[in-house]
Amino acid sequence: MASSKERFIGLEWLRFFLGLYIVIFHTLHNYPSVRSWSGYVTDLGFFSTSTFFILSGFLLAHVYLNDQHEMREPARSFMTKRFANLYPIHIGSCLLAMAVSAGVGYLALTAQDAGTSLRFVLYDVNNDTGIVNPEALRHTMGDFELWFNVVLNVFMLHAWNPYYLTFNPPSWSISALFFFYLTFPFIAPRLMKLKRTRLAILITNLVYLVPPLVVIAFTPFDMPETGILHRNPIIRLPEFIAGILLCAFYMQQKNAGRLLALRGKLALVLYIVVCCLVAIWLLEHGRAWYYLLHNGLLLTAEMALIYLCVHIPTPNSARLTKFAGRLGGASLPMFALHVPLYVIFSRSEQILKGEPSLCPDNLRLCLAAAGESSVWLYPVYLLLTVILCVLFQEQFVVRIRRWILSWMLPAAPVRTKTHAERMVDSREPR
Repeated sequence: MASSKERFIGLEWLRFFLGLYIVIFHTLHNYPSVRSWSGYVTDLGFFSTSTFFILSGFLLAHVYLNDQHEMREPARSFMTKRFANLYPIHIGSCLLAMAVSAGVGYLALTAQDAGTSLRFVLYDVNNDTGIVNPEALRHTMGDFELWFNVVLNVFMLHAWNPYYLTFNPPSWSISALFFFYLTFPFIAPRLMKLKRTRLAILITNLVYLVPPLVVIAFTPFDMPETGILHRNPIIRLPEFIAGILLCAFYMQQKNAGRLLALRGKLALVLYIVVCCLVAIWLLEHGRAWYYLLHNGLLLTAEMALIYLCVHIPTPNSARLTKFAGRLGGASLPMFALHVPLYVIFSRSEQILKGEPSLCPDNLRLCLAAAGESSVWLYPVYLLLTVILCVLFQEQFVVRIRRWILSWMLPAAPVRTKTHAERMVDSREPR
């Protein structure tokens, strides 16, 4: 049954480009020379994370449910595999981010770097209009807060902290995914059996819009409401549910012989482009639109993008298919590693542009002579990030995952995985 699962090469490319876009979203703004226009490129960075969550629901429903829409393996086995996929990425990236944060604070290349430490965080509020004093958002954690957030990170619960992000901020998506996976064995079989999938998607979208509407109506866009909307797993669960429903809709359309023709594909492309352009325009018209666009208003466009990529045919080239799989497999490591990798790259660039020959004899003088980062080297950072994340996935995550599975599922029968299973295992948010 599993061997008959359809391959979606388009989703491999999609998850790679989603990962790459989130990297650009979080790093391009650091270059003053491009800030006048970079917002037009990065303003919809949240589109990438939301699409990733939807894609997770779609792929898991496609791979882990049989033709009768039942789990094809026990929930314990499913959860162990999902944990083994997520945890090495999370812990590896978190330890790297903590080491980089401590190192940056020690080197103190800039005044901002000097204030960096494991205890330093920024309160999570919507401050786009500058109403809130930026200094009021800076916070230094006490001992209790520090160790409490260490525990949250160890158990992948840090997305539930609505006030601020700690250690490796982008990794909140891994925490949210972990919660989604806990719900999957219970909700996916029921959702896949629904006949009126369009209505179910509409209801899911309307439910998803309720929290931002409540925040807009009754709050000053402060904390903790911003953090709750941004990353609370329950609030973001409708995206994962939408992915499962999209898989159900796709299977219904495929079984009825109603997959997209060229005209339908072009219509989806036009719809996605128009939605994104309108969203960029709306973001300039008040903070309320940010909440709505972030939490639900773009859901159908995100689903349309996945549905469009599902229709991309698999090429005959095995080499190209394998290459796409490797890039797709690096998507979640890109989500998790890009911030510490950028800090390492940018600070190294600054030192190399100064007087690096001074470093062996007089580190402080060497650091004082550091130059400025240049946007012209930014493509080098992107390329290195992709390469390092591919290696991290294949040489670290895969090995740790095998060890976890051998420990937690020692009696599991050994068999060759299908392409669809490998895609899910390497993808996480996959």
